[in-house]
Amino acid sequence: MGIGKKGSESMAGVELTNMVMVEDKDTGCALVQERVLSWKGLSFPGGHVEPCESFVASAVREVKEETGLDVWNLKSCGVIHWCNTRTNERYLVFLYKTADFKGNLLPETEEGRVYWLPIEKLREIHSENHFEQYLPMFLEEGHNEAFAPYEQEDTHDFHLL
Repeated sequence: MGIGKKGSESMAGVELTNMVMVEDKDTGCALVQERVLSWKGLSFPGGHVEPCESFVASAVREVKEETGLDVWNLKSCGVIHWCNTRTNERYLVFLYKTADFKGNLLPETEEGRVYWLPIEKLREIHSENHFEQYLPMFLEEGHNEAFAPYEQEDTHDFHLL
């Protein structure tokens, strides 16, 4: 059995979300968001996948809503995968990155403040949403999944796979 594998039990609820690292190659900065509602702390823009919406289309829409920027040529960086070991509920975050964008940046939305941050500063961040633990998914090759089985909501011990 692999990490978190519990046999052939059926899955309960599954929540699908996304997150996008928008990189400005000219400045060496990434677009970050100081989230104040759900998933509090520093993060990349993203949100929920709507019914019958593709994962990529949802990521493009969320970036537009939260930053004002249009993005394209999204590259998959893997998935963050939480699994509640008591209920079998799963929460999946599909990760993307792109350096292709245009538009006028919104300084702030109801989700929080949005701004450019030098990529080398990203690794120094310690956020309550554990951003630093899954950041390698965006910045390094060779990772496909950050998996975190848990029993309590505040447990986030990721395994990079």
